[in-house]
Amino acid sequence: MSSTDVHNEAEDSGPSGYAAARLRLLTEGARSGPPRRSALAELTDDWLTGLFAAGAEGLRGVSLVAVGGYGRGELSPRSDLDLLLLHDGADSKAVAALADRIWYPVWDLGLALDHSVRTPAEARKTAGEDLKVQLGLLDARHIAGDLGLTAGLRTAVLADWRNQAPKRLPELQELSAERAERQGELQYLLEPDLKEARGGLRDATILRAVAASWLADAPREGLDDARRRLLDVRDALHLTTGRAADRLSLQEQDQVAAELGLLDADTLLRQVYEAARVISYASDVTWREVGRVLRSRAVRPRLRAMLGGGKPTVERSPLAEGVVEQDGEVVLARAARPERDPVLPLRAAAAAAQAGLPLSLHAVRRMAATVRPLPTPWPAEAREQLVTLLGSGRPTVDVWEALEAEGLITRFLPDWERVRCRPQRNAVHVWTVDRHLIETAVRASEFTRRVHRPDLLLVAALLHDIGKGWPGDHSVAGEIIVKDVAARIGFDRDDVTVLSTLVRHHLLLVETATRRDLEDPATVRAVAEAVGSQGTLELLHALTEADALATGPAAWSSWRGSLVADLVKRVAAVLAGDDPEEPEAAAPTAEQERLAIEAIATGSPVLALRAQTEPPTEEQLPGDPEPLGVELLIAVPDQPGVLPAVAGVLAMHRLTVRTAELRALDLPDGVDGSVLLLNWRVAAEYGSLPQATRLRADLVRALDGSLDIAGRLAERDAAYPRRRGVVPPPPRVSVHPAASRLATVIEVRAQDAPGLLFRIGRALEDASVRMRSAHVSTLGANAVDAFYVTGPGGAPLPGEEAASVARKLEETLRG
Repeated sequence: MSSTDVHNEAEDSGPSGYAAARLRLLTEGARSGPPRRSALAELTDDWLTGLFAAGAEGLRGVSLVAVGGYGRGELSPRSDLDLLLLHDGADSKAVAALADRIWYPVWDLGLALDHSVRTPAEARKTAGEDLKVQLGLLDARHIAGDLGLTAGLRTAVLADWRNQAPKRLPELQELSAERAERQGELQYLLEPDLKEARGGLRDATILRAVAASWLADAPREGLDDARRRLLDVRDALHLTTGRAADRLSLQEQDQVAAELGLLDADTLLRQVYEAARVISYASDVTWREVGRVLRSRAVRPRLRAMLGGGKPTVERSPLAEGVVEQDGEVVLARAARPERDPVLPLRAAAAAAQAGLPLSLHAVRRMAATVRPLPTPWPAEAREQLVTLLGSGRPTVDVWEALEAEGLITRFLPDWERVRCRPQRNAVHVWTVDRHLIETAVRASEFTRRVHRPDLLLVAALLHDIGKGWPGDHSVAGEIIVKDVAARIGFDRDDVTVLSTLVRHHLLLVETATRRDLEDPATVRAVAEAVGSQGTLELLHALTEADALATGPAAWSSWRGSLVADLVKRVAAVLAGDDPEEPEAAAPTAEQERLAIEAIATGSPVLALRAQTEPPTEEQLPGDPEPLGVELLIAVPDQPGVLPAVAGVLAMHRLTVRTAELRALDLPDGVDGSVLLLNWRVAAEYGSLPQATRLRADLVRALDGSLDIAGRLAERDAAYPRRRGVVPPPPRVSVHPAASRLATVIEVRAQDAPGLLFRIGRALEDASVRMRSAHVSTLGANAVDAFYVTGPGGAPLPGEEAASVARKLEETLRG
């Protein structure tokens, strides 16, 4: 039967004819999705038009209007009919009688009805008081009667909405946030509400309303398709349950999947999650734009008055190379060239997360459209920026989602596609697999002070469940995947081994602690053999807790934590006997020896600064080498204050220290004196590197006391107020008495920041300890520094004195 035949049957047979035609349409297998929703709306229009004509004979100044979803022509099988009987107020009794002639037949068929009878003035007044009514009227569509009356209302309602938008949109945003708090996020729920959860159909309707205000518009790519998919799922849910349901319950998911012709319930949920993610991201971008426009409107008149009517300048504050902050968002600098800078997306993302700011939609799209693939293996900067992004705490989530919305994550990590939007059918889990991995990294960022290698902890957190996209044991599959991914990211062989071990055994500690007898020596021995080293055990302990906390409230407790801690203590005791002996110092290179002899001869510091690059790959443009880092070698006659002087000068010149070593150098026979050699890898925060001659001149002044480094750094900090961004965990300073027989090892773990190493060096100098060597590393946003110190006589510090030095240093860094 054609659609025309269906409409004729409805018109000819009255309510019973409409019911039969409606049933035929809903059970017609050849039609589904938007065509069926549209056909159902047209069928209902025809029937209601007949009812209206029969009851309104001789009546003028009245019309029947569809609003809400029906107004949009989107009728699901069990949708409410949202109707407004609009009249000019001339004959209220006749209008009331007409309403009865329409409403009662609808109720008689068992259809849900949301109805009202109003004049245009009453409709506008109610809309002004009730946002839900206002949103419904924005989709008003004429069905029957006085077309001019309906058109006049539509025009007036739209004008009211646009005039009142600056006041009403913030109210709408607040209501949306409250609803999201109650209903949760559609893209993660195992039993989601397709309409009310964040990222659902309600939010899609709100985006239409925002667009109608002319203040802002949502990113359109994929939005209509996402909305259509959610409507299709709701149609199938209505048909399989026979109810006007919006919640996709577990027991109904297989039936709904079958109705839609999908493989299984997991495939259904993944499609729902993908659609919700598009709508959620579009909502975030749109509400940011609304806020920007409203702030701009509020500030512009004052600026015009101050500037005498001139155009206000846009403030742009640098965050990193090629990345700036503008109007509360992270955007690309004018000179940025994504097509020549493959690390730019990760650098921008890390800068945004560290500053606690959103990535601009335009910036992400520009990078997605033009950026070149990263070489394999990744350059060191790319790896460090990824680690910085992962270690930024809660802001990482939004920044990661912005990159993922434009497909950048799967370009960096192709294996991510298998876990993206993948549901977890486990009542303990509250997130999809991909969101759980990001949440684990967020949790792990809180534990970076507990481990020697926070970079390995954060990357393991990101990848520990990457095998869930493959059949079989996800830990076994993940171990194989991570070996490949870690090598591509640029980790060396030893680090790849540690990462693969962490992924393979990320459930080992909690499962052993809760399911095995810890008094049995064989249990502890087996864990020790699997883990292999103290360092890996330390990382696995932190990863275990982060993973559990990211799973959900039921996955971790103080009891589980105490069991795991007990197991770790026992395993550490087994592994303690296998600690390697302290390695011997490496022999100096010819260049290091040359610099040392020159420093003795001149009595002043000597340095060499050079960028290390490699030839361009096939994907790179000719003459565009890939930076590997900048090596800075400094030889200084042994004297107090070398470390804070060098670190302070580098901080003044906005050079970030990635790795650093300081050690006394044995000079050739016949050369008198003692030289400290500093071997550093540095990077410019933004802009170009300073000249070596300027660095040396400032270093000479710093060492002779004529350069006030502390004052210069304080002035700069005062000139650039600290942004509200990620709140890092507090610094941690500890003493490792068994780490060396010749010195006391003081270890500092803290958030990397300009001037950090200067402050540490000055504090150690104030403590009157001698520096035998220093080993500084910056892993993402984390500094992990070890200082080998002795007393004035060259012996390790007594226990109480070492603890006092560490305590005072930690107080200095916290202050």
